[in-house]
Amino acid sequence: MGCLRACGETTRIRLLALLVLGELTVKDLTVILGQSQPRISRHLKLLCEAGVIKRYPEGAWVYYRLGEGGPAELARRIVAQSQQSDPVLAADHDRLVSLRRAKAEEAAAFFAARANNWDKERSLHVPEVAVEAAMRALVGAKSFDTLLDLGTGTGRLLELFSEQYERGIGIDTSQNMLSVARANLDRVGLQKAQVRQGDIYALPIAPDTADLTVVHQVLHYLEEPGRAILEAARTLRPGGRLLLVDFAPHELEFLREKHAHRRLGFSQEQVGNWLAEADLELVSTNDLTPGAGEKDKLTVTLWLAQDRRVVTDLPVADPTKELA
Repeated sequence: MGCLRACGETTRIRLLALLVLGELTVKDLTVILGQSQPRISRHLKLLCEAGVIKRYPEGAWVYYRLGEGGPAELARRIVAQSQQSDPVLAADHDRLVSLRRAKAEEAAAFFAARANNWDKERSLHVPEVAVEAAMRALVGAKSFDTLLDLGTGTGRLLELFSEQYERGIGIDTSQNMLSVARANLDRVGLQKAQVRQGDIYALPIAPDTADLTVVHQVLHYLEEPGRAILEAARTLRPGGRLLLVDFAPHELEFLREKHAHRRLGFSQEQVGNWLAEADLELVSTNDLTPGAGEKDKLTVTLWLAQDRRVVTDLPVADPTKELA
């Protein structure tokens, strides 16, 4: 009943019709609806209290998104009924499309300004398409519930694995990169994925959340990679998997000076020790080495580890009774 009361108001239906399509800030919603910020904020507060939507702080901004479970599903049905030939909702949708287009242009400009550095890094190892193919081969084709992408950057991995997961979450510290990721997710219409601002050492993710957590080309930027692996392991469900992708040891010092790398690659022993400290079992590794005559290029290594806890429907025997 509380959900119905929260949704049963014209402005709140307009808000829900927009939030069904993705996450938006208060500023976004005021622009689209043409209403004051206090008015929009009050309606959003009521929807949050009813459990229909969720709020995600990101620096000075707060993003709102449709929640999960019963109240949110009821809201989806209400919106679906309301959208039939409603000119107000249609106009809101057109303004949302225009707003997203403007944000995509801003994101593209930010990305283009940094493309030279990223292109330089990519030229130092095997093509990215080969890295992505190796990642998919290690993960396998089986479907799973939740993907967590740490250091999501452009959100590429949320797109890469989109056919396999039911829910995708990308985490990054940079608001600019999150803008790029949101624009990319909007471009491909990937509504089951979302991105959040967060610290890789203190993730805004509950324990036992992810079936697959990925850390792709992030560890070499960190002062404490082992600590980040411990935090990534905390996010895994019993039997969940952690995929690490980074460079093998190398001596390209200019990557420290010009590309902000803190670590010049990682050895098998080093990563193996960190995984053991996180109580994860190393399942498989794969080295993507440069071709003949490419001595100055880097080896990309993939490590796949698994949470040691066993998922079972069978009763677990009590060892104290066996000893009695």
